[in-house]
Amino acid sequence: METNYLRTFMVVLESGSMSEAARRLDLTPAAVAQQMRVLERDFGVPLLRRSGRTVSQTEGGHRLAERARVLLAELATMRTVVGDGEGTLELTVGATNTMLNGPLPTVLEALVQEHPAARIVVRTGLTSELYDEVLRGRLDVAMCLHPAFVLPKTLHWLLLREEPLVVLAPQAWAQRDPHELLRDEALIRYDRRLGGGQAAERYLRRAGIVPRERFEISSLAAIAMLVGRGVGVSIAPDAATAWWPTLPVARLPLPHSSEARRFGMIWPRTSPRTRAIEVLVDHARRVMADRER
Repeated sequence: METNYLRTFMVVLESGSMSEAARRLDLTPAAVAQQMRVLERDFGVPLLRRSGRTVSQTEGGHRLAERARVLLAELATMRTVVGDGEGTLELTVGATNTMLNGPLPTVLEALVQEHPAARIVVRTGLTSELYDEVLRGRLDVAMCLHPAFVLPKTLHWLLLREEPLVVLAPQAWAQRDPHELLRDEALIRYDRRLGGGQAAERYLRRAGIVPRERFEISSLAAIAMLVGRGVGVSIAPDAATAWWPTLPVARLPLPHSSEARRFGMIWPRTSPRTRAIEVLVDHARRVMADRER
């Protein structure tokens, strides 16, 4: 069946006249009448009731019109989606909380400046959750930590930044010893369910420091804000001054070596959206390079 015939049928119903439908569609009245006869033959029932120069729908025509309206709308949507596939960037991106409150907004801002029609859906989660979603094809790409294991060869990995542990303290305490701060001041702990929080806990144990805990929070942005307000100190990956440089927070290097947190991007080696993924990855690489400079 020609879907154009269904469109003609809907125009006939809207105009109430085959001659008027012909004028709107730039067809001859005979061509419109022929299309209506073909539809009636295909469906095996009368669709139109003729009365002089006007027409109205039969019961069968009414049922067809209800379904044709939905079908034609869906076809229009399909044409838009398929037709835009080569020209419009569409991605579903996963991001950890730190990425969402750190580099991702800057990356998205840079991307839409060059691709204003881009359509991006962002989902948040832990690194382990985002990794699984990429493997299952539910995410096109994820900005997260490197998982604590070797990645399969089916995935790409781009390292964007390494962040060693530092002590975050109010600017007024910038000259104090970092271990002294961790022993004497209230600790705003980075969530121990997260890799950075676990690394901080291992460092405190190795240094023999038993902190006076006040909060345990999974957001580095929230931790940096609280430190800046003098609520306490923290030991966390060095992200606060990179993404929130205006906060009155001092970052103090630790006396002993610590584990560096590595974050970057994971995406499949084969994907129908490879071109769009590569555009996003390129913008992320440039944003991070500018930030490091």
